[in-house]
Amino acid sequence: MNDIETDPASRPVNAADREYTLERTRNIGIAAHIDAGKTTTTERVLFYTGVTHRMGDVDDGNTVTDWMDQERERGITITSAATTCYWSQQNDGTVKSAPSVEHRINIIDTPGHVDFTAEVERSLRVLDGAVAVFCGVGGVQPQSETVWRQANKYRVPRIAFVNKMDRTGADFHAVVREMREKLGANAMPVALPIGAEDDLRGAIDIVNQVALFQDDEEGLKINIGEIPEELREASQLALEELVEAVANDDDEVAHLVLEDQPVPPAVLKAAIRRLTCANKLVPVLGGSAFVKRGVQLLIDAVIDYLPSPLDVPAAEGVDPRDEEAAHTLPTSDHGTFGALAFKIWTDPFTGKLIFFRVYSGMLKKGDTVFNPRTGKRSRVSRLMRIQADKRVDVDVVHAGDIAALVGLKHLTTGDTLCDEKHPVLLEPPTFPEPVIAMAVEPKTQADRDKLGEGLQALAAEDPTFRMHTDEETGQLIIAGMGELHLEIIRDRLFREFQVQANCGAPQIAYRETLTQAAEGEGRFVKQTGGRGQYGHAVIEVEPAERGAGVEIESKIVGGVIPKEYIPAVTKGIEEALAGGVMAGHEVIDVKVRIVDGSFHEVDSSELAFKMAGILSIREVAKKAAPQMLEPVMKVEVTTPEEFQGDIIGDLNRRRGRIGGLEVKGKDALIHSEVPLAEMFGYSTAVRSLSSGRASYSMEPLTFEPVPDNIADRIMEQAGLTPGRKR
Repeated sequence: MNDIETDPASRPVNAADREYTLERTRNIGIAAHIDAGKTTTTERVLFYTGVTHRMGDVDDGNTVTDWMDQERERGITITSAATTCYWSQQNDGTVKSAPSVEHRINIIDTPGHVDFTAEVERSLRVLDGAVAVFCGVGGVQPQSETVWRQANKYRVPRIAFVNKMDRTGADFHAVVREMREKLGANAMPVALPIGAEDDLRGAIDIVNQVALFQDDEEGLKINIGEIPEELREASQLALEELVEAVANDDDEVAHLVLEDQPVPPAVLKAAIRRLTCANKLVPVLGGSAFVKRGVQLLIDAVIDYLPSPLDVPAAEGVDPRDEEAAHTLPTSDHGTFGALAFKIWTDPFTGKLIFFRVYSGMLKKGDTVFNPRTGKRSRVSRLMRIQADKRVDVDVVHAGDIAALVGLKHLTTGDTLCDEKHPVLLEPPTFPEPVIAMAVEPKTQADRDKLGEGLQALAAEDPTFRMHTDEETGQLIIAGMGELHLEIIRDRLFREFQVQANCGAPQIAYRETLTQAAEGEGRFVKQTGGRGQYGHAVIEVEPAERGAGVEIESKIVGGVIPKEYIPAVTKGIEEALAGGVMAGHEVIDVKVRIVDGSFHEVDSSELAFKMAGILSIREVAKKAAPQMLEPVMKVEVTTPEEFQGDIIGDLNRRRGRIGGLEVKGKDALIHSEVPLAEMFGYSTAVRSLSSGRASYSMEPLTFEPVPDNIADRIMEQAGLTPGRKR
């Protein structure tokens, strides 16, 4: 552990009244595969930094960041929770915190379950760095890869913590190899665990070449001493490899190596920080949060290697009045105010909370903020800092802060908050489409009113939760990312909004597509004695690549359709595709071109051309070989080898494709792709097949054609004749 200057007079001067400078602020997330130990790691960090005085455990349901009833009952994280702690690095052998600590760390503990991947997505969008937690036994698991891809998308610097090194079969170096092979990460150990499994005793600080041992059960007392004799060679080799890896990308260290000079720890640490902030290196540490080994070294690494708000590129946006004009928001309290609302939460006591990250400037109580998406102004009446489920009122927030507003209307996830005189639009986070749906029916009229209010509140909070009314059946349909997602929605409706409702069985969010190029026309003509209606459009369609979405473009020349009616034709095409051409499911992955048409000087109207667009899609669908698509999931099952055959057989019966098989110790890891329709109730089945010893993970992969016999059954259920179009 390293000395950090603690003289208050030595602090860099920033904006007035700022308690912690930007240089000594960290905004980080804890992210990983489900059950890798994120929440336990966060809990230990909060204990060692003095935020809590008693360590909570997931199994006991008393952790700080898992505060929802649903989280504590299930032992999983559902919603990302923000909390703040303070840390000072010391080298006297004692780890403690005090009011005068030098760094403030804002932490967001994110879910690991794929159904709640939106929570990870929007958290990573506003964070400066992340701690990726890996299981010492499981290594790089499926959701680990998903989280890593999300962090890559937003260019978030990372350090890695190989957790659960106390478990049987834990292998630190095997996990580091997997990070390099599966994630393409330049993963380099900066701390090695001393021992493993029952013999896990401490950690080696590779940079400083010292060993850290914990004497007491709670890990409050750290003894810094010499590296054990049997580990000195491995420790020295790890340092040499680290220096070599850093020298490959850092000129200062490369110069020392070429001159055959030693690399001082302070120089090496500064270089590691530069490369980490540039996403060229991932420092890796090992330990166990559960048995309290290596956590303090991890907190040190957060300070040493993860960026402050000043170490990451300034936020960039566009002028909402001219999206070609780029805007950069300088990371400074003296800049123009700019912030991103990344999460909405309905609190039963304080009402609607808007979590936001300030990128530039300051915001005080009483200030007015502008939402460029809606063009509306709002006055800030209350500002808060969030400590999991606790709220602390503040008068001002600064650049680099994560805080919450209370009561602002007309805001949704991804909205920008800015100064009306200097409007800017920041890039919002992106979210996947729902893959599963079910009908909800209130039991009484009173429940109907409460249901509407509850669903609107939940939809405002969760961008992957959708609802709509089926025009044919009149049923209210809710859609989400998986069975667990909808189960949590249903449970929250009952508990938080006191809604009594019946829920139908979950339904798959099928899609449709067109598989052949074709041309068709739509002609809408009505004569009623007075002014009539006339609209005529000719379109061409062709299949697009999977995942390309819908592309509509106009190729009209010569004014055969006046340009003021082109948007109406486009709107009609979009509406028809959204309503489906076979069984009412949205059409995806097609290119549509409006190529010809005609108009009437008197009778043409927007309505007529919109209807022409709808009719043209119906006509072309008869020739373009429509096909129904179903969501296919990436499923990975970890099982003791003796149950491997039964589980593979069951996956085959579920129309699964086995993609590969890995052996990890005494366990087998089965990679497969299985249609979502076949995965209902799989958690029960896999427990039954393995006497409760297997586990699995599942995440959306792609859409693929539905077999004809199943497509016919779906159409029959929709009240349509198999093989016929709508």
